[in-house]
Amino acid sequence: MISLEASKRICSTSPKQAAKLARVVVAPFHHQAHNLGLGYTPTLEAAAIAHRSRPSSSTRSFSTTSTKQLRDIFPAKDTPFIRKTPPAWPHPGYTEEEMLAVAPAHRPPKTVGDWLAWKFVRLARWATDLATGIGRDQQVDMKNPTTAVVAQKPLSEAQWLVRVIFLESIAGVPGMVGAMLRHLHSLRRLKRDNGWIETLLEECYNERMHLLVFTKMAEPGWFMKTMILGAQGVFFNAMFLSYLISPKITHRFVGYLEEEAVHTYTRLLKEIENGDLPKWSNPDFQIPEIAVTYWRMPEGKRTMKDLILYVRADEAVHRGVNHTLSNLNQVEDPNPFVSEYKTGSEQQKPHAVLKGTGYEREEVIG
Repeated sequence: MISLEASKRICSTSPKQAAKLARVVVAPFHHQAHNLGLGYTPTLEAAAIAHRSRPSSSTRSFSTTSTKQLRDIFPAKDTPFIRKTPPAWPHPGYTEEEMLAVAPAHRPPKTVGDWLAWKFVRLARWATDLATGIGRDQQVDMKNPTTAVVAQKPLSEAQWLVRVIFLESIAGVPGMVGAMLRHLHSLRRLKRDNGWIETLLEECYNERMHLLVFTKMAEPGWFMKTMILGAQGVFFNAMFLSYLISPKITHRFVGYLEEEAVHTYTRLLKEIENGDLPKWSNPDFQIPEIAVTYWRMPEGKRTMKDLILYVRADEAVHRGVNHTLSNLNQVEDPNPFVSEYKTGSEQQKPHAVLKGTGYEREEVIG
């Protein structure tokens, strides 16, 4: 089942308030979950029961999962000596200006490889829309799919959670595949990798942190876990073969994939700002503590909107990095994002967050 952490506050409302919340929140969740085979937490059920003017009871209306089986999806383990494990790659952080300046962007295909990468991403976008139950009236202008963020009808919180969890479970694969193959290449060729491995590992770690944050807000059920398992099996092997054949095209593909991620989170931000998502638009909505710790979010900047700003900025970095890496010599060029530049060089170390189409080789290598 999919259990929404934020819905805990519904239990503390009056029956009249619960009924009102049920009409706004539970009804669209019910429709989406019915299509996807997902259930609800007991708190959402309480609101639904109030909406239907039935007294609270032990009968579970929408889910077959016992209340006793609901738990923290990854609780902290109590061990005699270890207190906690810090992030292997501490987040570098962004300024508020950098996060607000991120915008959807698209790099037009210039080669046959670019065109193939772009078309495969479009196919993946179509499949994701289909799998997550996005209606035609909820889709943006298909003539500008990567930059248009306005749709006739917004998504619900449940639809967004399904979409971003599925997206992040896939987005963490390419970096690991690329880092693994480059690591093995370095070992067998007895040559340095010039900093690519570290950046790719940091990318997949960052994507996994996104997934952990969102799974603190919604616990996938068996149906969604099965979908993720199947998608990961197909996607991992496809990326593995693709990187063996052409790392350049693979990085371009990931760059286009991250364009979609920036677009997704930009649209989500817009719907939060418009008040289309009542719970997430509420400044009192509590985001998971794991997000506050990872991004070191300051007091007063811990709303759902702030969280999505951080996530979107991360995706913008991956977008710029992969487009840039695709422009480089895959065997000899150093990774410009971790390199030290010569004193007096015209080009300083590149910052990918605002470079949506990536840097050209001559800009960062010379």
